[in-house]
Amino acid sequence: MPNPRRCLVTGANRGLGFEFARQLLERGEHVLGTCRHPGRAPALNDLVGEYPGRMHVLPLDVANPKSIAELARELPLVLDGLDLLINNAGVLHSGERFGSVPSLNLDDSFRTNASGPFLLTQALAPRLAPGAKIASLSSSWGSVSELEAFRTPSYAISKAAQNMVTALLAKALAERGIVVLALNPGWVQTDMGGTHAELTPAESVSAMLRVIDDAGPGDSGRFLDWRGKAVPW
Repeated sequence: MPNPRRCLVTGANRGLGFEFARQLLERGEHVLGTCRHPGRAPALNDLVGEYPGRMHVLPLDVANPKSIAELARELPLVLDGLDLLINNAGVLHSGERFGSVPSLNLDDSFRTNASGPFLLTQALAPRLAPGAKIASLSSSWGSVSELEAFRTPSYAISKAAQNMVTALLAKALAERGIVVLALNPGWVQTDMGGTHAELTPAESVSAMLRVIDDAGPGDSGRFLDWRGKAVPW
């Protein structure tokens, strides 16, 4: 049997992040789940008891560089390296209207959705194993080519920036054989996607894990959906 992968999932307290942690644990992997307030994440902490020795939880606010630095210092205490990094943590400020979009929304979205994943990956890069994989959850709303209407600009702008982060990280880490992907999870039944979405978290995550498993060096830097199909930039 292959050795279990050492995985880190950001925003693991709910939604797709929690489902990534759960399915990776079911596969037999070692998982470090992060969120801003672990003490307020009972379901995530339950996984620690359910999978002793393979599930760990640490605090992380991806929008805060000091929090990223602290996680990088603490990581070796629970994992001796990383084979898979899931940049899942994100924020969406709903209800934005042109003419009244607050600058704070734009700043918060950029820090959480774009610069946060970049700075976290940069800080953890020394811990990434050769041939490791990085998947950052993006969105079709971050696709300039598929833009159809004015909607949630702080989210759309930050996700477009995050897609560039993926392309840049793919170049920076190519010599080590590390595969970096931007993944569109589809319309999923989460707090962000709503109850009428077409995919359950389990369906979306299961499909994305297959895409991650199948991805090779030639796929690094690509923007793919949960089925493995290319998404226009």
